[in-house]
Amino acid sequence: MSKYETISNEMRNRVKTSFYPIDQPLPDELSLAKEFHCSRMTMRKALDILVMEGLLYRKRGHGTFIVQSAIQDNHVHVVSNEIVGLTGLLKGKEIKSEIIKFEVQFPTTEVAAHLAIDTTTPVYYLIRLRIVEGEPYVMEKTYMPTNLIPGINDEVLHQSVYHYIKNDLKLKIAGTHRKIRACKSDELDQTHLQCEKDDPILEVEHVGFLDNGTPFEYSFSRHRYDKFVVTSVNIKH
Repeated sequence: MSKYETISNEMRNRVKTSFYPIDQPLPDELSLAKEFHCSRMTMRKALDILVMEGLLYRKRGHGTFIVQSAIQDNHVHVVSNEIVGLTGLLKGKEIKSEIIKFEVQFPTTEVAAHLAIDTTTPVYYLIRLRIVEGEPYVMEKTYMPTNLIPGINDEVLHQSVYHYIKNDLKLKIAGTHRKIRACKSDELDQTHLQCEKDDPILEVEHVGFLDNGTPFEYSFSRHRYDKFVVTSVNIKH
């Protein structure tokens, strides 16, 4: 095993065992390189692995932060560079939102873990049907901490929630972790997505986080199989 891989394994263990405070940047690369008796380039290469895994996030000019949701066991681990919402993805299309459910509740242990909060912190729970050009595309089941994303109401939900977060709340959305799976359609899908009982559903489990690594959204987007494609581009440098 190379030097940078050994360091990366140690740093991964430190992150997952709360060796470093989750709300503070990690020590800078020069300090870590001195501690691990390596060059700064080797240290950066070791940290790059954890950034690619979605455990760490670099904020230019401020340092390297822990993505809080990523330190939970069984966290959503597929990292995507796409951090815009449906409205941003389908610019120029007519997109409408139908609110199926919207309430404030206390989160389950699982939801709280993904949002890096405790079970006494209220969250919005909402189910929205997203209709594109008159056709149902996706049903979104979303949890957001009310203290982190205040002011969500029917008006916001009928527009773009991400636009509200970025432009009204002035928060910076940094990235997302996603896990994509195939599921069987359930009664809610069949009613609102107009699915047949034997139609598959593509479900995206999603944790969105801000530029300090704080999770602001835990959601499940259930897509009609004929309206959703995953495209991956890998570039060799």
